[in-house]
Amino acid sequence: VQLQASGGGLVQAGGSLRLSCVASERTSIRSAIGWFRQASGKEREFVAAITWGTGSTYIADFMKGRITISRDVTKNTVYLQMSTLIPEDTAVYYCAAGKARTERAEFYDYWGQGTQVTVSS
Repeated sequence: VQLQASGGGLVQAGGSLRLSCVASERTSIRSAIGWFRQASGKEREFVAAITWGTGSTYIADFMKGRITISRDVTKNTVYLQMSTLIPEDTAVYYCAAGKARTERAEFYDYWGQGTQVTVSS
């Protein structure tokens, strides 16, 4: 599975961005797409995940109310709509394909290249 993340950029605090993750294929084994982020000098952290089949979502507590994750199965694409962005959201955002809709990175075995999100104050 190949993943292509895009949509990052520079935005002012309070602004919005929509990230996209296009997958080369969907399989029953890798049934979920997760988004993670890693800020400079910090550990990678889970943001949100969604299943291809039912569209069931799981969002990290610190992001609830500020993001929406969705998928378009006809385009093999998962979207991460982020709003009310703050400087602390600055990070490289990665999408990954995995076996389950989980916050645990070890369940994801295919990763995209990442897209940079920079939020200015």
